[in-house]
Amino acid sequence: MTSHLKSTRLPIAENEAWTHRVPAQIEFCSVTKMYGSVAAVKDLSLAVRRDEFLTILGPSGSGKTTALMLLAGFVAPTKGDILIAGNSVASVPSYRRDQGIVFQSYALFPHLSVRRNLEFPLEMRGMKAAERAVRVDCMLERVRLKEFGGRMPSQLSGGQQQRVALARALIADPPVLLLDEPLGALDRNLREQMQGEIKRLHKEFGKTTICVTHDQEEALTLSDRIVVMRDGQIEQIDTPEALYDRPASRFVAKFLGEANMLEDAGLMIESDTVPRNGTVAMIRPERICIAAPTAPKRTDAEQRQSVTGTVEDMIFAGPLRKYHVRVGSTVLIGREHVAAGQQTFRPGDEVRLEWLRSDVRFVTA
Repeated sequence: MTSHLKSTRLPIAENEAWTHRVPAQIEFCSVTKMYGSVAAVKDLSLAVRRDEFLTILGPSGSGKTTALMLLAGFVAPTKGDILIAGNSVASVPSYRRDQGIVFQSYALFPHLSVRRNLEFPLEMRGMKAAERAVRVDCMLERVRLKEFGGRMPSQLSGGQQQRVALARALIADPPVLLLDEPLGALDRNLREQMQGEIKRLHKEFGKTTICVTHDQEEALTLSDRIVVMRDGQIEQIDTPEALYDRPASRFVAKFLGEANMLEDAGLMIESDTVPRNGTVAMIRPERICIAAPTAPKRTDAEQRQSVTGTVEDMIFAGPLRKYHVRVGSTVLIGREHVAAGQQTFRPGDEVRLEWLRSDVRFVTA
C-alpha cells in the first residue's frame, strides 16, 4: 500500500506568483470578537494564500491568539465570517474543520507511545490498522524519529516532543496547519534547530500554515509574510524583509527589532527620501557605523550623515557589540559585528556615528 504522505511534496512558490495567480486558502472577512465590552479582534480582514507560511506577531493582548482560536473553531466570531477554500466555517465546530494544530505545550497523550499518539487521529477517522501502520512508519521517518515509535513522551527531549506534535498534526494530511507558540517551551539553541525543522517540513508538505508567536526572530526566520497586530487590529502585513527594512509605523519599527528615532536626538535629518507629513525618521542600529572622531572619513562620506556622541555603555554579545551612545538629549544604539583588530570603545569615549542617508526610513509617529 502506498501512503499518500510519500507523494506529498509541494514546492513553495515565489511571492510574486502568489500575488497574481494563487487564490486565497483562508479569509477573515471583517471579523470581530467581543468579550463583553472588550474587542479582542476588531474588524479583521486578512487573506492567507495557499501553501503560505504566515505568522501573526504581536505583544500580549494584541489579538493574535484570538485570531488563531477563531480559525481553529475554539471560539466563534461575534461578527464577520471566516472562509476556508471559499467555504464559510464560522459556525463549523473545531472537530469538523480539517486542520492540524500544534500547541505550545504539545498536548501529547502522556499514556500513549509515540506511535499510538500518531495513530490516534487516523483511528478517529476510521482508517484501517494496516494503512495506519504504513502511514505512521512514513511519518516517523519524515520527522527523523524512526527509532522512537515505542517510546513514551516523557522519554523524549523537548525537540523530539515538538517533532511528534508536528507529525501528529500532519499525519492526517490536513490542508491547513495551525501553530500556537510552537517553540515557546524550548531553549534558544533548540528553538533555532526546530526553526529549521519546521521550515523543512513546510517545504516538504506544502501546507497552508498559520503561526502565532511573540518571538520576532522566529517570525522573521519562518515566515513568507508576517502580520503585526496591535489592539486587535492589523498594524502592518508584509514579507519579513520588507517589514523589517520598511516598517510603516513607530510601533512596528520598535516591535520588530530595535530602532533609533532620530528626531529624539534633535538632529537635522539628511535623507534621500522626502518625508511625508506626520512621519519621523528612523534608522536600524546595524546601519550605524561607529568610529573614533579622528578616524579617516569613508570614501562615500558625501552620501552619509555624521554626528558625534559619547559612549554610555558597550554590551558584548558574542558575534556582536552593541553601543549606547548619547547624542544630544537622547541615546542612539549602534550594533556591529566583532572582527579581528577592530577598535573597541568604552563608556566615556567620544565616537563618531555615521550612516548612509539612503538607510533612513520615515515611519508614522
